[in-house]
Amino acid sequence: MGTKGAILVAGGAGYIGAHCSKAVAEAGFTPICYDNLTTGHRGFVQWGPLVVGDIADSIKVADTIRQYDVQAVMHFAASSAVGESVADPQKYYLNNVAGSLGLLQGMREAGCGRLVFSSTGAVYGNAGRDPIPESAAGPTVNPYGRSKYMIEQILSDYRAAYGFSATALRYFNACGADASGLIGELRDPETHLIPRALMAILGHVPDFAIFGTDYETPDGTAVRDYIHVDDLAGAHIAAIARLLEGHPGGAYNLGTGSGYSVREIVDAIRNETGEQVPLIYRERRPGDPPVLVADPRRAAQELGFEAGRSDLGSIIRSAWAWHQKAHPRIARQTGVS
Repeated sequence: MGTKGAILVAGGAGYIGAHCSKAVAEAGFTPICYDNLTTGHRGFVQWGPLVVGDIADSIKVADTIRQYDVQAVMHFAASSAVGESVADPQKYYLNNVAGSLGLLQGMREAGCGRLVFSSTGAVYGNAGRDPIPESAAGPTVNPYGRSKYMIEQILSDYRAAYGFSATALRYFNACGADASGLIGELRDPETHLIPRALMAILGHVPDFAIFGTDYETPDGTAVRDYIHVDDLAGAHIAAIARLLEGHPGGAYNLGTGSGYSVREIVDAIRNETGEQVPLIYRERRPGDPPVLVADPRRAAQELGFEAGRSDLGSIIRSAWAWHQKAHPRIARQTGVS
């Protein structure tokens, strides 16, 4: 057991959860990975024990918290694809909202009232502000964002009724990979921009699509704020520390305050890898706002957090190193080998 005790990491076998588990261990705690492994990877659980379970199983959650004397919970377990949420909203409300209620019930039963919740910039919908402050949340424009915003509102009610200390960290676009090469972004199917583009270069997906070239942005493609996953992990440690000090929690943006368009990302990938991304163009996806860029000042002021590894070059180089290891280049009809 880490010298500072145990932290339950729900969804700890996933991309962000695994990076945060590593950071938890480096901060002197023991990460207890709680994951049903439907999308997570056993191989990503390297810094503490794995408990295979579903967050909807409140009895197992409570038993795990008691067994390991858990001091606080990090909650990453969720479905997270915007397009899929539009096509299958029931999945998102069951997994994200109902599942979270099971987790919270288990925490209450075990007497654990500290939670850091993995939220999202999707809670801002078409906020129309650049950068976006925390006060601009809602109304959302897709079921994924709505499910996350619902949980934030539930946590506010739990603070008032049950004395929970809960912090919602609103990520913008998480990306990059651990510098050691031990863990990175690995999904099937892969839908995120940077990893899918790199996988297209390596021949593991047939193409890379830009969805929408007619947004009201400088080059017509959607603009997002990109933050390195290692920076996200550092923010979670800062948030846990504040809760353990007695802070009641709150909502914080995790981003850089700078946005890049999809075309700019593709250009940066070409510059960093020396490879051309096999591009196609498609219509906009429903539920995608044109611009999402964070105002990160509250996290800096109250958590002492600033993104230090999120320059675009560092993000792409770390992701490229990971994907070359995880997805070796395969021969294609184009002659690349």
